[in-house]
Amino acid sequence: MERQVNAIPKVCYCQIRNIGHITLDNCETPAHTLITSRIDYGNALFYGLPSTMMTRLQKVQNSSARLVTRTHKREHITPVLNSLHCLPVIYRSQYNICMYTFKALQGTVPRYLEELVVPYQPTMYLRSESGAFLAVPTTREVTYGNRCFRKEAATVWNNLP
Repeated sequence: MERQVNAIPKVCYCQIRNIGHITLDNCETPAHTLITSRIDYGNALFYGLPSTMMTRLQKVQNSSARLVTRTHKREHITPVLNSLHCLPVIYRSQYNICMYTFKALQGTVPRYLEELVVPYQPTMYLRSESGAFLAVPTTREVTYGNRCFRKEAATVWNNLP
């Protein structure tokens, strides 16, 4: 995943520079089309990556937001992202995982994704039985096993308030 994450900023910064040369009053559409879509493509796979990799993607999103709003480099980025209604990159990946999980529970995704989402069924009566929890599978490998969709979906879904 490191090569993939390193390739995204290279292309996005080139696009940011090209959009910056255009004197448009509203450059939100090109920025969203060229940059945000590239960050969002397959971002459910980015969940569980080391924070150094996620920081690279977050910096791209921050630069894009600064370009759209024409804010200075030293201004805080959080109010800018809030005004654009943008989630940080880590939360975007969690959102997509939750969205796929919800659709799997509703039966509106392909069968192979539905089979990965298993509702929690305790062996005896528990109060947690009435909640919409998912069974969290055990994995052998810590690095890659915890990043599989089955484990991520159950973990993120069960942590929802």
